Amino acid sequence: MREATVAVSVSALALSLAACGSLLDSDDGKAQSKRKGDAVTIGLLLPEAETARYEKFDHPIIEKQVSKLTNGKGKLVYANADEDAAKQSGQLEKMVADKVDVILVSAVDAKKIAPSVKKAKEADIPVIAYDRLAEGPVSGYVAFDNELVGQVQGQAILKALGDGGHQSSKVVMINGSPTDPNAAVFKEGALSQLQNQVDVAKSYDTEGWKPKTAGAHMTDAITALGKDDIAAVYSANDGMAGGVIKALKAAGLTDLPPVTGQDAELPAVQRVVTGEQYMSVYKPYPEEAVGAAEMAVRIAQGRMVEYDALAGDRSANATTKNIPSLLISVRPLTQDTIKSTVIKDGVYKTGEICTAAYKSACAAIGLKG
Repeated sequence: MREATVAVSVSALALSLAACGSLLDSDDGKAQSKRKGDAVTIGLLLPEAETARYEKFDHPIIEKQVSKLTNGKGKLVYANADEDAAKQSGQLEKMVADKVDVILVSAVDAKKIAPSVKKAKEADIPVIAYDRLAEGPVSGYVAFDNELVGQVQGQAILKALGDGGHQSSKVVMINGSPTDPNAAVFKEGALSQLQNQVDVAKSYDTEGWKPKTAGAHMTDAITALGKDDIAAVYSANDGMAGGVIKALKAAGLTDLPPVTGQDAELPAVQRVVTGEQYMSVYKPYPEEAVGAAEMAVRIAQGRMVEYDALAGDRSANATTKNIPSLLISVRPLTQDTIKSTVIKDGVYKTGEICTAAYKSACAAIGLKG
């Protein structure tokens, strides 16, 4: 991630916090007595490495921001669960045993992590749900506006079909993992746009967000519906979109139906350039990661911030209501918006997107650098 991108995000957060500095510094005497200095330890638990963003963006940005916010004295303890819910529960409980100050967790399985979140609460270690809303007594939630993600994807399909689609247009939905609560919200957001506009002819949930599984679902849909009778494919993320497109090509399709995605992964951006993938959803990871680091460090230092200063939204899981939340907006990434999203924000340089294999396609849509 480019230095400038993180710097801009940090500056924006700093301004928002400065505007309510009195809240940051007006803790009562009890909170003051519990304050710690910069030598705090933050735990970070990420769910898997199948999705490129976690190792490329989230982990390094949070680590860098924890260091910056603590003058280099804070420590980040990191673990990746490799899509194993039991493994992640063990990782969280080890962090509790090691007495970290705060834990950021992006849950593999929102329900299965709840008992471990409760153990952290009992040990007086706050848990912040990161990117995925875990169940149990979480103290905060930092994520993108997931319903908006699905809405943007659904709107893109209707735009691609023209005139808002048609009730006879058959759409296949390749949804995310059933153990990820975000996947259900993405689907709900997409359906809010697609219902009564198109025929959702087939819908699949995809264990582990695996591209290979998504491809198998697509093959099943092609067999059931016919390769020439699929108007569009809702794919919940970019990795699965790659599997979907591979399956469509294997079925002999050269004129591919519109396929959605999410995360603006580099291969997906390149597929958007060539037209193989219709769109992705650009999510400004620095803003999410910086916000999470800010929350975690403030709580770890005992600065019981009035979350309204940073988290103006409220969320709820199955056991906890009114969870202070920072929900970040998203934008569609299409051929027309590549410049104003990932290139403008420094996520990729034009040269990284427009490699030799994509130069002519880039030139055709005005991407040069």
